[in-house]
Amino acid sequence: MPLADVDTPALILDLDAFEGNLAHMSDAVRGRPVRLRPHAKSHKCAEIALRQVAAGAVGVCCQKVGEAEVLVAGGVEDVLIANEIVGEDKLARLAALARKAKLAVCADAAENVAGLDAAAARAGVRLDVFVEVNVGADRCGVEPGAPALALARTIAVCEHLRFAGLQAYHGGAQHLRSVAERRGAIGRAVGMVQATRTLIERSGIACATVTGAGTGSFPLELASGAYDELQPGSYIFMDADYNRNEFDATWPRFEQSLFVWTTVMSRPAPARAVVDAGLKASSVDSGMPQVWKLPGVDYVNASDEHGVLSIAADARAPDLGAKLLLVPGHCDPTVNLYDWYVCVRRGVVEALWPVSARGALR
Repeated sequence: MPLADVDTPALILDLDAFEGNLAHMSDAVRGRPVRLRPHAKSHKCAEIALRQVAAGAVGVCCQKVGEAEVLVAGGVEDVLIANEIVGEDKLARLAALARKAKLAVCADAAENVAGLDAAAARAGVRLDVFVEVNVGADRCGVEPGAPALALARTIAVCEHLRFAGLQAYHGGAQHLRSVAERRGAIGRAVGMVQATRTLIERSGIACATVTGAGTGSFPLELASGAYDELQPGSYIFMDADYNRNEFDATWPRFEQSLFVWTTVMSRPAPARAVVDAGLKASSVDSGMPQVWKLPGVDYVNASDEHGVLSIAADARAPDLGAKLLLVPGHCDPTVNLYDWYVCVRRGVVEALWPVSARGALR
């Protein structure tokens, strides 16, 4: 069916742009001693994860046990839960899943390590565990240096765990607007990573993998020589927030592929229109959506079911009933609002892909 006949609101994936983004990332790492492990929390879709693996990724990351369960059930064979998992029920599910796929997880506390070891023992598996290091985001993670070494030693002596390396993701750097700011933040993170890895290896513990990086900074981690795996996620989609970052012409250029399809449901005034995509259709935590390729028409306010557009006097105003594409402010939580991707190529619907891990919050 033509895109024009798709009812709204709907989550639209432009397949040409999406496939181009996959290829750009594969080209960026080809021939380099770095593996690609994209973050599936962005898309929550086994179909997309399998396409990333087919394009050269070794596996994927996710954030929750529930996401990992869905991805493994969908055929993904290698998953890193790039997060701490705490609680007896979640740990039991995590260990059980390790019987079905190659699985790894992060830790930043000795108590968590003990829980992981006990769960793995009960399940009869051996879990790979990364020490998460705080490299500047000030979220999860032990401090670099001696604290990270102490936790690596704790993991290394556990019978049912294997110390896998360091998780070193600087989430706060991804949306620093200028290239110089991002370069400085990642430069500091790289210094912490290199010093910590050296300390661990000099103590006699192999540190096989440093994993991290995101869409806003991965060329810096790639060039540093300090990272063995890269975890960008949003590059397949992009969003209004990432599109506000200053672009470095030497980096891959990713296209906007993810959109919210919406209808103008009211034209109450010449300078105002209302669309049927509000807070339940697009996340605004990183700013309002942007109206795609309609200069002078701006999405300025959202309520539960309504999005208000401001129309400049010299703009081409959309008619009542017109359908528009919106660029989400933040792709990840917007995806979690939908059951399906409507996959479109040159204005024609080609496929529906389920957002199979939607709502997998535990």
